[in-house]
Amino acid sequence: MIPPQEASARRREIEDKLKQEEETLSFIRDSLEKSDQLTKNMVSILSSFESRLMKLENSIIPVHKQTENLQRLQENVEKTLSCLDHVISYYHVASDTEKIIREGPTGRLEEYLGSMAKIQKAVEYFQDNSPDSPELNKVKLLFERGKESLESEFRSLMTRHSKVVSPVLILDLISGEDELEVQEEVPLEHLPEGVLQDVVRISRWLVEFGRNQDFMNVYYQIRSSQLDRSLKGLKEHFRKSSSSSGVPYSPAIPNKRKDTPTKKPTKRPGTQDRKQVSTHPASPRAPGTIRKAQNLLKQYSQHGLDGKKGGSNLIPLEGRDDTLDVETDAYIHCVSAFVKLAQSEYQLLMDVIPEHHQKKTFDSLIQDALDGLMLEGENIVSAARKAIIRHDFSAVLTVFPILRHLKQTKPEFDQVLQGTAASTKNKLPGLITSMETVGAKALEDFADNIKNDPDKEYNMPKDGTVHELTSNAILFLQQLLDFQETAGAMLASQVLGDTYNIPLDPRETSSSATSYNSEFSRRLLSTYICKVLGNLQLNLLSKSKVYEDPALSAIFLHNNYNYILKALEKSELIQLVAVTQKTAERSYREHIEQQIQTYQRSWLKVTDYIAEKNLPVFQPGVKLRDKERQMIKERFKGFNDGLEELCKIQKAWAIPDTEQRDKIRQAQKNIVRETYGAFLHRYGSVPFTKNPEKYIKYRVEQVGDMIDRLFDTSA
Repeated sequence: MIPPQEASARRREIEDKLKQEEETLSFIRDSLEKSDQLTKNMVSILSSFESRLMKLENSIIPVHKQTENLQRLQENVEKTLSCLDHVISYYHVASDTEKIIREGPTGRLEEYLGSMAKIQKAVEYFQDNSPDSPELNKVKLLFERGKESLESEFRSLMTRHSKVVSPVLILDLISGEDELEVQEEVPLEHLPEGVLQDVVRISRWLVEFGRNQDFMNVYYQIRSSQLDRSLKGLKEHFRKSSSSSGVPYSPAIPNKRKDTPTKKPTKRPGTQDRKQVSTHPASPRAPGTIRKAQNLLKQYSQHGLDGKKGGSNLIPLEGRDDTLDVETDAYIHCVSAFVKLAQSEYQLLMDVIPEHHQKKTFDSLIQDALDGLMLEGENIVSAARKAIIRHDFSAVLTVFPILRHLKQTKPEFDQVLQGTAASTKNKLPGLITSMETVGAKALEDFADNIKNDPDKEYNMPKDGTVHELTSNAILFLQQLLDFQETAGAMLASQVLGDTYNIPLDPRETSSSATSYNSEFSRRLLSTYICKVLGNLQLNLLSKSKVYEDPALSAIFLHNNYNYILKALEKSELIQLVAVTQKTAERSYREHIEQQIQTYQRSWLKVTDYIAEKNLPVFQPGVKLRDKERQMIKERFKGFNDGLEELCKIQKAWAIPDTEQRDKIRQAQKNIVRETYGAFLHRYGSVPFTKNPEKYIKYRVEQVGDMIDRLFDTSA
């Protein structure tokens, strides 16, 4: 049972909650009524707004459509006006550009090309839209005039700015290959940079828009002329230098001139490095071949190898004019210069001429210079042939350094001429073949002339010294030392192996007649030299028979054999001879000794008078009989007369080699003094005459002094 107080409190609590709930319910009801009212108001507003929007839309859409149509009409009008302006501008092109075209592109190429572009567009427009209009003819004529002006400007730029390369610069370009340090390839500046850019732009325009290739002919004609003039200038430089100083500036000289101008490598903007056509052609060497051999002869002369020379039907090599050496040097340098300049020309041509026309244009460009080189080479060959006919083999020697250089330079030639016509490529091989043929002919004819040189008494040296035929033969062979491979190639090219009976080793030769290794070439040359020396020896033996005195004949052969041996030993000829003749040196020494013995026999007619086997026998202290006294007188008189006669005759003879002269004198002096001394000791005190001074004319020392004056015309 709940107490009344708690029940009363509980009721009050429930009543309070009920009252609160009723108040809450009343608040919610009021809120719902307000919300409904607001909703109704919002719906009314939205309905009114929708109605107004519909009215606005119905009013704006027609206006928008009308405005859009007006805008489209405006755009069409603007496009039409623009087209009209564009078309009208074509009618004004001629008048707007005529002054520029008339004045030409000089100094304003960019503006001129812009005007030409306008004219070209006008031509295209009228051709497409109004081919019968007079305006088309007008702009066409203007375009042709502008094109002609560009062609004229191209020619003018090339003519005014293409310069001949100076000889000194060419020589520096060639000599750069001999330096030990590898240097960057320095291209020649044939045209100033700005001019080159204008030339390139004009050429590209003429190809792309002008549809004209005539400018390529202009290009190669101008550049061809400059190339040809550069080579001729180099040749003239050699001539002037040789005439003024005697020694032309040559890249073969190690000391490079300090004042020589050089070009620094430059790169044009927008261009890429190109692979050089060539880097190191064979370097030319000033041959100086004849001068070198003459210096050798002078050295031999100082050692007593030279002397008065007898005549020969061979033109003396020492009499050769140095002009031939200058011409040879000039030609060799021109060959190397052609390679370098042609390489440089091709580099320039690659910028100016379209790629598919480059080889043909280059072929035309180099023709004059190349033909000039080949013609000069053929003239050298022709002169060599004439020299062979008149036996002037020194002139033929000019072929050797030239041929060697042509062969060394041929790989560079082939690379430079790559892509040219076959006729152009074959010019150098043809010249090489001609030179090999004439060289081989010269070698064979020289050997034959050595063998067949006539024995003319008036051409023989009166004193028995070295014959001119000998000195010429040795001098000629010495020239070949500098050109061993070249001379070997000449011999091999004419299939001379059979002539010299040289077995051909398959390892030494190939299917090509001119293909051989250096050993085979050396053997061929060695056999040829031995042939010449053999012919020379046979001829000398024949010539020695011209002398009536066997002793003089022996002195003549001795001098010549000794000269040959010393010349062989003082050069590399002895090693070359030894390739096929191992005993050549010993053989010459034996010949020399044999001739000395032959000469010594000439004194027997003197010493025989006083030889012990021919002397009378008598008893000491016994008076001589008249017969014995007469015999002793005859022995003294025979000795005296023979000694005086031989000394008088042999005093005029010559032995240029001091060592050999002293050796022969001493040997003969020893023999005569010993024999005469013994004779004088035995009979000098014998009373065989009342006038002993009449028969005993010479003391032993005086006899020695007389022999010491043999072979000395100044004594």
